[in-house]
Amino acid sequence: MSIRLLLVDDQPLQRLGFRAVIETQPDLEVVGEAGDGAQAVAMTGALRPDVVLMDVRMPVLDGIEATRRIVGSGAEARVLVVTTFDLDEYVYAALRAGASGFLLKDVPPADLLTGVRAVAAGDAMVSPGVTRRLIDAFAGHLPDPATGQSPADQLLGRLTERERDVFRQVARGWSNIEIAGSLTISEATVKSHIGRILTKLHLRDRVQLVVLAYESGIVRRGER
Repeated sequence: MSIRLLLVDDQPLQRLGFRAVIETQPDLEVVGEAGDGAQAVAMTGALRPDVVLMDVRMPVLDGIEATRRIVGSGAEARVLVVTTFDLDEYVYAALRAGASGFLLKDVPPADLLTGVRAVAAGDAMVSPGVTRRLIDAFAGHLPDPATGQSPADQLLGRLTERERDVFRQVARGWSNIEIAGSLTISEATVKSHIGRILTKLHLRDRVQLVVLAYESGIVRRGER
């Protein structure tokens, strides 16, 4: 069964480039193209794609608000944000709006395809290095947990000690294999822990887990 994609970018040549890469794969199918966020929201509802490849800066309605509306509508489509800048503040805002990951527009074709498939499978496309740089750039604007208990802190109280260990390592950008080796457990067990963490904290995927970890102060910038 093919993974259905909606391409959203105000530059036709950019959409053409993405389409050229995607259509080389037998398991991927482009079902539509949108030139702005408003079109993206409407077409997501009409076409019901599995993944929306979403630009950030667009006319009429930007990618952040479009992402928020798509996620808020309850659509099954997952949003993979693309941007020109790896330290673009709009990307962080898009993740908070519910995007399942982000990529740079000059990403190698293989990484683009990997990201699409990961997001479609319910995972998240998070580049550890880019994520850490993004958080480093904007961590100063995040809430200070020393000023009082935040809603995120209250949510973290629902986790077991082992789940907290896994939570911290996921937030630092560790892969499932790295976490398994560190905690001397199987990769399948790591996946089970992550699934329970996402359920308990009402999170969609690993991207939202990373955002929550830094906002709550559980993980500090520069940690690895």
